[in-house]
Amino acid sequence: MIGYTMVGTTDLKRAERFYDPLMTLIGQERCYCDEQVSSWGRKDDDKAPRFFACYPFDTRPASVGNGAMTAFLVESAGLIDRLFEIAMERGGSEEGKPGFRPQYGDGFYAAYVRDPDGNKLAFVGYDARTET
Repeated sequence: MIGYTMVGTTDLKRAERFYDPLMTLIGQERCYCDEQVSSWGRKDDDKAPRFFACYPFDTRPASVGNGAMTAFLVESAGLIDRLFEIAMERGGSEEGKPGFRPQYGDGFYAAYVRDPDGNKLAFVGYDARTET
């Protein structure tokens, strides 16, 4: 259903430093980059979903969408914990510490962060009861 997601940035190199280790942990790699945009996904599959960080195309300053959030599906609670730690180490801010959220279903485990530009991200596992 989702082809790609884009978030705006005011500093593309900072965005790359923030997202590179997170994407690596969830099995994605940087697929493309130039002076305006970087993307992560699977290099071997042009049709797989991609995540982009870019300077806004309209050249106005990047701003955060109120209510907008990108959620990355993750295999285990342990990996979600590690992604949260890396996000904090790379200049992110906490929006919800890792933990179970039973109101969203049995086994739903998530952590919520904002990247250095203020874009909200979630790392989620729908059956995080099993650790890897």
